[in-house]
Amino acid sequence: MLDALAEPEQARLAPIYLLCGDEPFQLGSAADAVRCCARAQGYTERKVLFAGRDFDWQQLATEQDSLSLFAEKKLIDLRLPTGKPGDAGGRALRAFAERPVEDTLLLITAGKLDRNQLRTRWVTALEEAGVLVQIWPVKHGELPGWLRRHMQARGLQPDAEAVALLAERVEGNLLAADQAVEKLLLLNGPGPVDAAAVRASVADSARFDVFDMVDTALAGEASRALRMVFGLLEEGVEAVVISWALGRAVREILDMAMAVARGQPVEAVMAGARVWDSRRTAVRAALTRHRAGYWGGLLQRADRLEFMVKGMAAGNKRDELVQLVCAMAGQRPLPASFTAPG
Repeated sequence: MLDALAEPEQARLAPIYLLCGDEPFQLGSAADAVRCCARAQGYTERKVLFAGRDFDWQQLATEQDSLSLFAEKKLIDLRLPTGKPGDAGGRALRAFAERPVEDTLLLITAGKLDRNQLRTRWVTALEEAGVLVQIWPVKHGELPGWLRRHMQARGLQPDAEAVALLAERVEGNLLAADQAVEKLLLLNGPGPVDAAAVRASVADSARFDVFDMVDTALAGEASRALRMVFGLLEEGVEAVVISWALGRAVREILDMAMAVARGQPVEAVMAGARVWDSRRTAVRAALTRHRAGYWGGLLQRADRLEFMVKGMAAGNKRDELVQLVCAMAGQRPLPASFTAPG
């Protein structure tokens, strides 16, 4: 259904797109395709609305009726994770579908809609006025073909053994598959890819486990995060890599915490920051656990750790690393007498 958007500047855009499904990578890719096409055709103003439990559906009508202050065309990017807008939301969505506004495009991304939800009046109204796209998970037998096409689209030319090995490695996780493709591009550049290149990439996968450790800390699981830190160090991952990942996460959380402090809802802030669904529980926990001032203090600590691991400041970098992870997880600082293993 979205193949028509392959040439963004020439594609004919519908006034409404309802994308639904529980496969986050494909859902995100489909939404990106609509956004890219809209941007190419002059929809330069974008308003993100997160329709959570306490969402005021009057905001949708307000955006529909308001003239754009900065551009001639506007994209309303509505996130509906549960796929259940309630009575007020259903009425608002039907009203939008009944009188779509010229030069205003409504993009709705929702979780999986079951058979009964697909028959509701708001869904049928949106489908009649625009386009409904259901995103289905890639079946096990279809994964090698999907991987081959995805790699080719990124400029890679994999042989059959490379595709089979990568399919076995990612086990149906398309986000992991996309990350693996990005890594192959980073290590080898575009061109032919054989099984040896995939094996070499997989062998270096410990660096990507750093991000799991960061999210574990953000979720508040200090003990588990520390075990992961020590495991990474034992596997040979350099402290500078771990320090970089922690500092990056603290900066991201600080930016979002400042937006929350300005009165924006947490869910809307995460949507605007394009936080993956798989990370939202951890990021939400971090944002609700501490305010912006706390994360500002942690940023100074992360910067100090970075100086230590680069040899630009004195101190015990392993102890400082432990203290930062504990603080990110919301735990009290460890006693000065504590010494990290190793």
